[in-house]
Amino acid sequence: QVQLVESGGGLVHPAGPVTVSCVSSGIIFSDYAMGWFRQAPGKQRELVAQIGGEKGTTYADSVQGRFIITRDNAKKTVYLQMNSLKPEDTAVYFCNAAWAGGRLNYWGQGTQVTVSS
Repeated sequence: QVQLVESGGGLVHPAGPVTVSCVSSGIIFSDYAMGWFRQAPGKQRELVAQIGGEKGTTYADSVQGRFIITRDNAKKTVYLQMNSLKPEDTAVYFCNAAWAGGRLNYWGQGTQVTVSS
């Protein structure tokens, strides 16, 4: 059974940094591209950052230069460090594991990040 479990969200200060983590089980972690998506109320889910896929490491334009995605294959964990947060970064952040260009996709349950001073 595949599980992706996020942690580290909550109420965060705009200055940051805050790091959300996603621990996986049930997959060969190193074979998967790992990504972070987010969904704000009333909006579609959007890609924030991805690491390990065919395109290497990619970021949404809106977070480029502020967020950093990393992975630890030994710990089967992917991280998203968020800096210089903005109110529009408030969303539920979802961990995603994608294999073979998305032929297999797994999702975590999400973790809420609320930016407030």
